[in-house]
Amino acid sequence: MTRIFSPLLRLRPLLLGVLALGATLSASPAQARFFVGIGVPLPYFGPPPVYYPPPVYYPPPAYYAPPPPVVYTPPQPQPAYGQSCDAGAYVCPLERPLGAGAPCYCIGNNGRRIGGNAR
Repeated sequence: MTRIFSPLLRLRPLLLGVLALGATLSASPAQARFFVGIGVPLPYFGPPPVYYPPPVYYPPPAYYAPPPPVVYTPPQPQPAYGQSCDAGAYVCPLERPLGAGAPCYCIGNNGRRIGGNAR
């Protein structure tokens, strides 16, 4: 396969040169124009230009209305992923799984056990 294209590879610079020469000879010459002029102002005898006054400025109001009242909504309780013991005012997590309604206890603020039911 390389024997067939080897003569063409040697002639590649010559072929590129012929293509470039043909492209330059077939192009038409550029047509450029150059002009130099002198500007002479003419006197203006019309009415004077119109003056527009600045826009009217309105000051801000003297009283701003207060913002609407902020309503606090307490956060929703997060779902418990484990079991918990419901002991009246106390709710604590269980250390080991129990059946629903089984007796359990929570430790109160004073360190005493407060009985409840598992949920």
